[in-house]
Amino acid sequence: MEKRYQSLNEFYPFYLSEHQNPTCRILHFIGTALLFVILFGAILTGNYLWLIAIPFVGYGFAWVGHFFFEKNKPATFQYPGYSLISDFKLFFDLLLGKEKFHPKKSI
Repeated sequence: MEKRYQSLNEFYPFYLSEHQNPTCRILHFIGTALLFVILFGAILTGNYLWLIAIPFVGYGFAWVGHFFFEKNKPATFQYPGYSLISDFKLFFDLLLGKEKFHPKKSI
C-alpha cells in the first residue's frame, strides 16, 4: 500500500528524493524563475494574457526534467497541492543555497 502524506513537512523529503537528478533540478528552477518573470511582466505591462503561459512554462520545464532526466512520474499527479508548494520551496531553497543543484545521492 502506498503511503499517503498528511503534511507538507512529511511530504517534502519524499519530494526531494524524487528530484535527485541535477538537470531535473535545474529545469525546475528555470521553469519557476520564468513563471515569476511572466507574472511580473503581466503585472507591469497590464497584459494579463501572459498569465496563460504560466502553467505551460512551470510544468513544461519540470515535466521534461522528470520524464527525460529523472525518469519518474511527477508528484503533481498524486499530490498536486503539496507538489506545487514544494516546487516553490525547492526554488527558494536552491536560490538561497539551502539545497544544491547537485545533491548528494542517498544510499
